[in-house]
Amino acid sequence: MKSHLMAGIACLAMSAGAAHAEQLTVLGGWLGEDQKSLEAMLDAYSKATGHAYSYVGSDSMEQQIIIDVEAGSAPNITFVPQPGLAADLAKRGALTPLPEGTADWVKDNYAAGQSWADLGSFPDQTGQKHLYGLFYRVDLKSLVWYSPENFEDAGYEVPTTMEELKALSDKMVADGKTPWCIGLGSGAATGWPATDWVEDLLLRMQPPEVYDGWVSNKIPFNDPRIVAAIEEYGSFARNEKYVSGGVGAVSSTDFRDSPKSLFTSPPQCYMHRQASFIPTFFPEGTKVGVDADFFYFPSYASKDLGSPVLGAGTMAVITKDSPEARDFIKFLETPEAHEIWMARGGFLTPLKSVDKAKFPNDEVRKMNDILLNATTFRFDGSDQMPGAVGAGTFWTGMVDYTSGAKTAEQAADEIQASWKNLK
Repeated sequence: MKSHLMAGIACLAMSAGAAHAEQLTVLGGWLGEDQKSLEAMLDAYSKATGHAYSYVGSDSMEQQIIIDVEAGSAPNITFVPQPGLAADLAKRGALTPLPEGTADWVKDNYAAGQSWADLGSFPDQTGQKHLYGLFYRVDLKSLVWYSPENFEDAGYEVPTTMEELKALSDKMVADGKTPWCIGLGSGAATGWPATDWVEDLLLRMQPPEVYDGWVSNKIPFNDPRIVAAIEEYGSFARNEKYVSGGVGAVSSTDFRDSPKSLFTSPPQCYMHRQASFIPTFFPEGTKVGVDADFFYFPSYASKDLGSPVLGAGTMAVITKDSPEARDFIKFLETPEAHEIWMARGGFLTPLKSVDKAKFPNDEVRKMNDILLNATTFRFDGSDQMPGAVGAGTFWTGMVDYTSGAKTAEQAADEIQASWKNLK
């Protein structure tokens, strides 16, 4: 680990004194404030190496990179938010493996490092796997949101195991309260919040290899282990006493409106499982850490599966090899490359060596600690499935199951049939 890091620093130092005619070209999907944060990091890269850069941000970068690759005009570095897209680019021969030693560096320096190395590795045109992607900026999904004031008033404590979470839910019902607010509504994407529930629960019920096999369909969607995870989601979402508005309201309630029930007086629910972005949709003026807080969606004490975390993230891949591109990958291995965006907000990282004091507040620091304490990290499963399944029949199947129109087996059978028809 140390030798690789020192080699990287030496490489950066040598590059700073070299006269490279070409600048680093970068493509990503970040715009607005996110683009400013990325460019602040790129400015530091430029200062450290002497390389100029140009960044193009596009909200259709997934299509743009395919066009650029086919035209032979790909940028040096592309920030890719979907492993499926990176896998497709690798299979086309459009990616360059990351410098030798990078995989070992990831395993040693990222929390749950093996997970991140695996997530960034894909087969090339010959079927041989290489590490192509280094993750930079991560989103966290395994969170439960609540109102500290409501918990304090009712005498509730934050659960640390899934068994305690279920017991707390039952106690809330016994107290005449409603534990959960769940909303699946999202326009044409209605149903996706339920897929996150199933993914999180599967990681807590089965080893990560089962999750991986399911995502690739080596394990069928209607395998009993997958059906059991769907039914476990149903034990929350299909329990009339558990959900705000009753089971009939779950599928029709917009996911953006659902958490607002935490803040009514009296509260219409006490807990909401959702990703790190959800405070955007809290009532205006809600302060995270004061009016709202979160805890890790816990694992089962009865199962020896560690502390799995579900999330998403963006990886840097080399789409046009150059010394500048390789220097950039090495720069991303430095704490500075992460701390610059950390300090500006809206940034989580699995890099263990960052100075956590650089986070803008305790809430983000606490969120990142959940990421650093993960024993396993897995990327959003539906995002890795074929679009017709992950953003199609999986969504609709969960709506049918949640509403009671289909059993878990029936929904899983139909999803599996849709996947089989693609092959």
